[in-house]
Amino acid sequence: MVSAWPEPVERVSSFLREAGAEARIEEFEEGTPTAADAAAAVGCSLEEIVKSLVLVCDGRPVVALVPGDRRGDLTKIARATGTENARVASPDEVEGATGFPPGAVAPFPLPKVDTILLDRTLLRHPRVWVGAGSARHMVGLTPSELGRLARARPMDVVLDQTYDFPGGHESKER
Repeated sequence: MVSAWPEPVERVSSFLREAGAEARIEEFEEGTPTAADAAAAVGCSLEEIVKSLVLVCDGRPVVALVPGDRRGDLTKIARATGTENARVASPDEVEGATGFPPGAVAPFPLPKVDTILLDRTLLRHPRVWVGAGSARHMVGLTPSELGRLARARPMDVVLDQTYDFPGGHESKER
């Protein structure tokens, strides 16, 4: 018997159904709390994992979708949003703006977020994987479908170098 998905995952699933999306949600028993964990679970490269970074730009929530092997560039994000500064949202701000807990933010549906930025480097992959509302669920889809569903603007929003995770570990960004 199939058990019901957690409410946030069901919200993502309903959104995908209503949008006629070409995407699939998968559950990973081992969990996907970090980009490295997600890549290992899915069996893809770290750069095919999409981290949904929630930021606050002059008091407004903004989401930047960046590859798992990169860090968001706060200066580029502030410039792209036409604001003076950008900072990483607190856990309470993440949940308040997105309806998802930190570490499980899906890039859709985000009715309280007007600006979603998609790093252009993600567009070179045939398929990418995004959070689906829990640390055990992910959505696989094409980058163009991600852009459409998230209402995202493609642009350069990452630091110029890839991030070398000290000792093979990484932050909990995803």
